[in-house]
Amino acid sequence: MTSSIRQYRLLPILFAFVALWIAPAQMALAQMPDQISEDAALSVAQRAEARLVKDKASLADITQQIDNKDNDDTKLVDLKGKADDLAGNAAATVAHLRTRLDEISTRITSLGEPPKEGQPPEASVVTDERTKLNAEKSQINAVLGDAENVSANAARLSNTITNLRRQLFAATLFKRTEISLPVLAEAGKEFGGEIASLSSSMTGWAIFVWNYKRVSMFGAVTLSIMAALLFMVGGYRLLGHRMERRAFSGEPSYLRRLSVAFWSTLVQSMSVFLFMSASAFLLDNFGVLRPDIAPIFFVAIYIVAFVYFVSRLTYAIFSPTQPEWRLLNVSTRGAHIISSAMLVMSLVNGLDYLFSTISETLNSPLILTVAKSFVASIIIGIILFALSFVKPLASTDIDGDGRDQRMPRWLSALLRFGGLLLIGACLTGYVGLARFLATQIVSTGTVIATMYIGILSGRAISKQGVFAETLVGRYLGRRFGLGPVPLDQAGLAAGLGIYCAALAFGVPLVLFSWGFQPGDIESWAYRLLTGFSIGKTSISLISIITGILVFVVGYAITRWFQKWLDRNVMARGQVDAGVRNSVGTGIGYLGVVVAAIFGISSAGLDLSSLALVASALSVGIGFGLQNIVSNFVSGLILLVERPFKVGDWVVTGTVEGTVKRLSVRATEIETFRGQSIIVPNSEFINSSVGNWTHRNRIQRAEIPVSVSYETDPQRVMDILLELVKKQTPVLRNPEPHVEFLRFGDFSLDFELRFHLADLSHGLTVKNSLRMAILTRFREEGIEIATPQRNVNIHVDGQADPKLLSAIMSEEGEKAIVSKAASTAREPSADEAAETDGQSQDKPAAKSAGGKRS
Repeated sequence: MTSSIRQYRLLPILFAFVALWIAPAQMALAQMPDQISEDAALSVAQRAEARLVKDKASLADITQQIDNKDNDDTKLVDLKGKADDLAGNAAATVAHLRTRLDEISTRITSLGEPPKEGQPPEASVVTDERTKLNAEKSQINAVLGDAENVSANAARLSNTITNLRRQLFAATLFKRTEISLPVLAEAGKEFGGEIASLSSSMTGWAIFVWNYKRVSMFGAVTLSIMAALLFMVGGYRLLGHRMERRAFSGEPSYLRRLSVAFWSTLVQSMSVFLFMSASAFLLDNFGVLRPDIAPIFFVAIYIVAFVYFVSRLTYAIFSPTQPEWRLLNVSTRGAHIISSAMLVMSLVNGLDYLFSTISETLNSPLILTVAKSFVASIIIGIILFALSFVKPLASTDIDGDGRDQRMPRWLSALLRFGGLLLIGACLTGYVGLARFLATQIVSTGTVIATMYIGILSGRAISKQGVFAETLVGRYLGRRFGLGPVPLDQAGLAAGLGIYCAALAFGVPLVLFSWGFQPGDIESWAYRLLTGFSIGKTSISLISIITGILVFVVGYAITRWFQKWLDRNVMARGQVDAGVRNSVGTGIGYLGVVVAAIFGISSAGLDLSSLALVASALSVGIGFGLQNIVSNFVSGLILLVERPFKVGDWVVTGTVEGTVKRLSVRATEIETFRGQSIIVPNSEFINSSVGNWTHRNRIQRAEIPVSVSYETDPQRVMDILLELVKKQTPVLRNPEPHVEFLRFGDFSLDFELRFHLADLSHGLTVKNSLRMAILTRFREEGIEIATPQRNVNIHVDGQADPKLLSAIMSEEGEKAIVSKAASTAREPSADEAAETDGQSQDKPAAKSAGGKRS
């Protein structure tokens, strides 16, 4: 097919794009060495030499083809791909030979130097092996230089082809043609002759078809219509509720508008394209199309499909007749103007390529093709320039006058510049450049508009709460019981996926429209997947993805093993919860480290390089990350030594509570008031830590009791022992006992001591015992001692009798005693237990009864 037809590959690429991305994998498989069936006895150098002979022959063939002057861009792309493959094969051969050379050198070094004269001879096996290795080393050195030359020549040839393509592209675009009124008048005369010639050809073809290919033509058209109808009916059956605007009532949401725009444009455009493609394929295979008609027919059907796609796309985006379904904030007048302008530009550009194909097929003069492109580019330039003055945006000011607003200044300036550039290029004779720019404006604008819909869809689906309301979101919620948060995260992932899909399909199509060939995209994709170099570092997307997958699998296996070990081994063995937590944490960190090592190795990264980076970072760690490293090492020590575990009651500094979680950086402690405190691990290593439950949960509890001096001490001790033995949580071994501590200032002081199996029962048992002791003492008439004070009042001079009477009255005495009691109150039982026998405030006199003087 002619070069003008090849320029119009935009729509067929849509269907071949999946195969295009699979092609790199096929190329990788094709590059696998086919030496498996060779004799295994051949050495590495011999096999490499055999491959180099083939590579040299291929390199010479490519060089000879480049020397021919009839190369077009498509052929140069294929030759560049072959040259790149040869360079890659040669580089792989060099790497393989160097690896083998290092192995040989290591083995020769291990064998040692041959014995000198006068020394005992070595074993013949060693001598033979050294001789064989030296011979192979010499052979590899010779082949290695040849392989490096092939690699350099192939790379140089690839660069040469790239320069040739640039020169060919520049020569095509910047070829100047003399444009004047006489030239255009001559082109007008030639155009009349071309129309007559085309009419004659079409009439002859129609007579030929009617007389000889009538059945074939009707059969091909019928089959094409059936295929298109089958696709359209199936699309409407599956997606009719998603693409028919009449199926929705009320104000549609933005996501619904995007969905309708996408599915309606896709199904309708694909149906038309399928009809056109099937018709062209069947008519060509049935022999209906003659060689002089086939190129014109092919371009015509592609233009019809493309113009229809543009019309559907502009209708979906701007929706001139239904403002509620409009995707952009444009007015109704602006929607009509922009959609009509885009449709006219695509039609003019398509007709330009159709008329150019007709001129090439009918061998019309070149000036006629130039004149057609001149007129088409001028029309498109005028449309662009006129659009820059349109006010298409709808007014958003509620209090304004409701007039339409101008488009952004940068967009208006860009349209104006594009229009003037096309007009100026045509008037100065650079019609080829103008035609190329006009084509890119139309085709690239269409692709960018399609990508924009995809990006808008991704943005809409990733908004919070939107994905949960979609059909997929509701299904996932019902099927897996997902809540709002997981569904919102799934919506974010879906939005990112839509972004990637829009870019993956749109960027290559833009590159195709700007003159890049499929071979260029295949080569770039192959290099991206199999590896490209940045300096001395080689990066491979496949290796990176493999490394990530290896790490994810290793991490998943680690988590599964943690749960399995905890639930099926340690839980059945009734292992302590703290031990289970420590073991699970250790296995988790170990598994993550192992998975990371395997993932990094699978990604093709050199661990030795990472070691160098780690050694360089160690300087920064020594200065800026001391506390983090200290906490990390302290956490490892705590996990290994286990001075406390999850569930222990610990005291460190001012923090006291139960250990809830132990990690390598910090420990979470929950106080008895429910507050969670995160304590760095280094504090547990560098300071004293109290652990009430380090070895067991047994605790000794004490209850201090003070009675008056008139009480029988033995009776008090018997009562306390009797009451404590009635408490079930109290241990019988060690046996409870009562200590007669001291003769206090105003009381006899005792302390009841007993042991509990679980310290968590301490407050409950103490509370019960205090209630029982108080009740029993009242029954027995035992008085619990209270502080006593002697108050001495000295009056100088002549005192007021009324004042003395008030002081000596019963109310005054009570007030003085109450003040003295509040000054030296008896500590509570809990305070007495904490002080463990500390002396209390001494009164002024040791007397059971107070005296007043």
